[in-house]
Amino acid sequence: MIEQTENIAVEIHDLSVSYDRKPVLWGIDLTIPEGALVGIVGPNGAGKSTLIKSIMGLIPLNSGYARIFGKDLSEIRERLSYVPQRESVDWDFPTSVKEVVLMGRYKKIGLFKRPRKADLDATMSALESVGMQDFASRQISQLSGGQQQRVFLARALAQQADLYFMDEPFAGVDAATEKAIFNILLEMSQQGKTVVVVHHDLQSVKKYFDWLILLNLRLVASGKTENIFKKELLEEAYGGKLTLLTEVGDLIKKEEFPGREE
Repeated sequence: MIEQTENIAVEIHDLSVSYDRKPVLWGIDLTIPEGALVGIVGPNGAGKSTLIKSIMGLIPLNSGYARIFGKDLSEIRERLSYVPQRESVDWDFPTSVKEVVLMGRYKKIGLFKRPRKADLDATMSALESVGMQDFASRQISQLSGGQQQRVFLARALAQQADLYFMDEPFAGVDAATEKAIFNILLEMSQQGKTVVVVHHDLQSVKKYFDWLILLNLRLVASGKTENIFKKELLEEAYGGKLTLLTEVGDLIKKEEFPGREE
C-alpha cells in the first residue's frame, strides 16, 4: 500500500540492501512528500536505520536507487542532514558543545577555512532553538543523554538543510526533552523542511507524524498516518508480537494514545 504525492522530496525504487548476503531491505518502492514529518516504524531488525542510511549513500545498495528532490544524491548532498543514534557516537571525545554544533556548518565553510560570523551566528541560533545556549562551552562528555540529543539536533539545524534524517532522536530522553524535540521537528516541518524519523514508540505515532512508513524488511505500507496506522497493517508488520498488537489494537479502538508523564 503506497500513497502518491505531487511534491516529492524522496523517491525510492526497487531498493534492496543485504549484509553478508542476508537481505535487510527488499524491493522498497516509496515516495516521501516535501514538508512532511515522517515516521519510519517497524519491529526490531526491520531495516529502519538501514533505510535512511541507504538513502543517504552511507551503505551500498544491492539494487534500486533513491532520488532526492528529483536529483541524484551527488547533486543534492548539501541539502541533507543526518542525526545518527546517540549510542553510535564517542561522547568522551574532548570537544565543546559549540564545536560540535559548528561541525554542522563545515559544508558551507569548506575545509581548512575559518568560520565566518554567519557560521558562528547560525551555531548560536541553533543552540538557542534547542535551549542549549548556556552550555556552549561545556564539554560534551559532561552532558546528560537528553542534552546530548539536543546538541545533535542543534548541529543538524545549524546545517540549514532541506531534508533531515534522524535515527531514534527520542530514544533515552526524558518526557520534557521528547516534547521539546518534537516541537522543534514540527516547526521545521511547518517551515517546509522534510523530516524523516526512525521511531519505535507506537503510542506516539499518531501524535507526532503526518506521514508513516511501515517497514519489516519490505515495505508494508506508506502514506498519510491516518491511512496507515491501522490494526491490520500493524499486524502485518509486527507479525507474532501478539501482546504488543493487542495493546495497540485497544488503543486504536478507543482512540486513546496515552503519553508519558511529564
